[in-house]
Amino acid sequence: MGNRASKNATMDEPTKTILFEKEQSGITYRIPALIYLQEVQTFLAFAEKRLSSSDNEAKILVMRRGTMTEDGSVEWSSTQELQSATLPNHRTMNPCPVYEKKSNTVFLFFICVWMNVTETEQICTGKNQTRLCYVTSTDNGQTWSNVTDLTETVIGETIKNWATFGVGPGHGVQLEDGRLIIPAYAYYIPYRWFSVLAPICGTVYPRALAIYSTDIGKTWQLGEMVRESSCECEMAEIIDHEGKRHLYCNARSITKGHRCEALSENSGVRFDQVRFASELVEPPKGCQGSIIAFPAPESSPDTQTWLLFMHPTRKCTRRDMGVYLNRSPLHPSMWETPKIIHSGPSGYSDLAYHGDKNTFSGLMECGVESELEQIAFVTFSLSDVMQQKEQKDEN
Repeated sequence: MGNRASKNATMDEPTKTILFEKEQSGITYRIPALIYLQEVQTFLAFAEKRLSSSDNEAKILVMRRGTMTEDGSVEWSSTQELQSATLPNHRTMNPCPVYEKKSNTVFLFFICVWMNVTETEQICTGKNQTRLCYVTSTDNGQTWSNVTDLTETVIGETIKNWATFGVGPGHGVQLEDGRLIIPAYAYYIPYRWFSVLAPICGTVYPRALAIYSTDIGKTWQLGEMVRESSCECEMAEIIDHEGKRHLYCNARSITKGHRCEALSENSGVRFDQVRFASELVEPPKGCQGSIIAFPAPESSPDTQTWLLFMHPTRKCTRRDMGVYLNRSPLHPSMWETPKIIHSGPSGYSDLAYHGDKNTFSGLMECGVESELEQIAFVTFSLSDVMQQKEQKDEN
């Protein structure tokens, strides 16, 4: 599969490079994840390879490496199947990469689900069939380790209270103090009607949480769940003017119609402040979205960092992928009018910030008739996004 620009790009939207595209055989690529390795100016773009668009026909994770050239363009490798990121008789899903700077290690987290068991089946029976796994790379994604299964050592007996779970999807984050954060979510069973009977679907609740490591990935622990309905999520570190650090969680909401936001003052051990952002709408049943923090380029009322959020902008359907800016992320209701980067069907996405270039990239599901047609890569600047507020103020 070569690189090519999408034919439906407009003058107001960034040029799209199609990295993964639905094949005539029905093979479909879904669930993008993206990280940028600044020291080697390399992107790692991940996705699920499926026999069809159905979740229960996911098979294996695929990856392409992109090298940034002197003129700012990106040269992409061919698609590679990650054979080591598998368990026998399981399908691999939800890529969630994070880069550990001290050891120059990429951790690629994912879940492995037994055979063709669906998420709905696990939720309705209360019987988890999912494993928590990762592989690592110490050569910037050229080769990968054998798989490590963390289900018993990290989740342990807690798994009895989970119908199922997932990570991300999308990137994790390393905090300034070195802590590694893997965003995650579980379908929690607060009680069972009878010990011998499975719970009905209405007694299973989605909750976001963090999986974290304080020793550069040697061991991992579970944080507490967000106390409101929340599902697929990503996290970012906000630094205020006093240098205090806050872990921000932005999560999918299945029934509320708006994104769930939460703050942790202890780096993901517990999230205390929870709200639903009226400016960030969810389509019916919600959609995954991506969040990233970056240094504020100008004076901000309360923080040294700003946030960007990427997500479909329509409340009735998954359409019109937009990028929202927040210049004051510790204050509620500060999200600005989104910059549309794809007009048309849009789905899951992931953001990356390249501090050496002071630009951003996104990897997104998009298409003309359906968001499942392709996964495309785009690059844009902060000024592109900030112009949205300037144009609104002028009007």
